[in-house]
Amino acid sequence: MELVLKNIIKKYNQTVAVNDVSITVPSGKIIALVGPSGCGKTTILRVIAGLVSPDEGQVILNGRDITQLPANQRPTVTVFQEYALFPHLSVFDNIAYGLKTRHIKKGEIKERVTRVLNMLKISELKDRRIHELSGGQQQRVAVARSLVINPQVILFDEPLSSLDAKLRVEMREEIKKIQRETEITAVYVTHDQEEALAIADQLAVMKEGKIEQVGTPEEVYENPRNSFVGQFIGWGNLFPGEFISNSSDKIRVNMWGKELVLHSNGNRKYTGKAPVEIFFRPENVIPQEDGTWEAEILQKFFCGPTTRYRLKVSGLSESNPVIMDLFVGETGYQPGEKIRFNIRSASILAASKEKVSQENK
Repeated sequence: MELVLKNIIKKYNQTVAVNDVSITVPSGKIIALVGPSGCGKTTILRVIAGLVSPDEGQVILNGRDITQLPANQRPTVTVFQEYALFPHLSVFDNIAYGLKTRHIKKGEIKERVTRVLNMLKISELKDRRIHELSGGQQQRVAVARSLVINPQVILFDEPLSSLDAKLRVEMREEIKKIQRETEITAVYVTHDQEEALAIADQLAVMKEGKIEQVGTPEEVYENPRNSFVGQFIGWGNLFPGEFISNSSDKIRVNMWGKELVLHSNGNRKYTGKAPVEIFFRPENVIPQEDGTWEAEILQKFFCGPTTRYRLKVSGLSESNPVIMDLFVGETGYQPGEKIRFNIRSASILAASKEKVSQENK
């Protein structure tokens, strides 16, 4: 079922929680809404669920306007951060609860509950009470309870935030797999950028009630529309620079006293010299003996498959170091050591605070 939000606006007194948001979620796909606390992502989820009425705009599901449809009549279901399971009921009865309230026949209830128990690999838990389950098992029960009623859209509101790191990874993979198998359209709200990148077909980055960028995880990560998106999704280096000139396919900027020639998307036209922001990812900082810039290694952090370094570039302050990520085994640099480095030019973004003027190629 295709889900479309058209020009949604929601205010609480004088505070604009959602400001003219339009999103299309293709049928059978999952979109993740990410952004800092208070950016409006949970309000959007509640608008879709019918728990909050928008002041303006439309919610359209498979071509039908459901904006004024009560929550209990919408073909949507929400998996909350707090699972809200009934402690006095067994796992089976928790999952079956929604079907019983819909007066489904006992034989069909047993068949549908058994199917989702098998799907989520929790059949052996069906007779247990909720207090006898781990956090991950309770999460699976909450998802099963949502799936058993055959919703057209499933909404996830920070569903994994109470789980430990390893279990979060396992559960997001499980949710992704189940969503693929059932082909249910899904909207997933999370604060965890890594979780959003891993689980979503589309990513919508929000700030102060507005959508800053929508795209595939790869598009948003590799081609952030502005410095906010670039720094919010993953790690990024951001430094002031100066625009020199541009043409149809090239842009010339000055960074740290060196001129860089970058590929330009031609969307930004400056006149004269203007300040810009230079953005690049830590993995695109490359140590080379004949590198353009010299730096001293300030700190070293082992991160498993990668090692993260903080570099003080010659002539710059320690308070704004360059972050460099290298795979373990590539080097053995230590704090205090001097190195030279380059930056992959094709990965550098020259941006104003509102627009990106160079696209990753």
